[in-house]
Amino acid sequence: MAKVLYITVNPKPVKESFSLSIGEVFLEAYQEKNPNDDVLKLDLYNIDLPYIDTDVFNGWGKLQQGNGFDQLSGDEQLKVSKINDLTDQFIAADKYVFVTPFWNFSFPPKLKAYIDTVAIAGKTFKYTDEGPVGLLTDKKALHIQARGGIYSEGPAKEMEFGDRYLHAVLGFLGIPSVESVIAEGMAQMPEKAEEIKKKAMDEARQAAEQF
Repeated sequence: MAKVLYITVNPKPVKESFSLSIGEVFLEAYQEKNPNDDVLKLDLYNIDLPYIDTDVFNGWGKLQQGNGFDQLSGDEQLKVSKINDLTDQFIAADKYVFVTPFWNFSFPPKLKAYIDTVAIAGKTFKYTDEGPVGLLTDKKALHIQARGGIYSEGPAKEMEFGDRYLHAVLGFLGIPSVESVIAEGMAQMPEKAEEIKKKAMDEARQAAEQF
């Protein structure tokens, strides 16, 4: 039985979101094929997501100096504990599904904040004499994203930083398999929006068969 972390980052309801709608199709197909897998849904807009701030740096610094956890301030304890919990939850999963919209050439900032809580030296990667080495070498990931314009090719290709970033950071953490299902052009070609959505849903079902 595999543990799947299904991570969404979209304030809209499913019926108003291309990415969430496609994600739900993937999830339905995946669970039909893998009924015994444990799927945990993580909505980044509905969890207490700490940012790496002064409290976190101060807390980490105290721990590195050998201080006990009880010597951290209340805010430091709260934030450091939450980051530890999120990191451990991420490590415990076997598979990751990220479902995001395309905002300003990337994805909503809450996902970057989440990545910051799980990209932790000594836990998900380590430093060596040869450079950093990812530790999550037995995982796999999928990114589902909807974009209003066309960014996979043409003049805007170099302005796509969301999918490329996820591939880069997950690869940095050692994850050997990162795939993508992308729906794009719905706003640019509204007359083809439903056709584009259907095609992406078909691709999501196919991805579920292999995931």
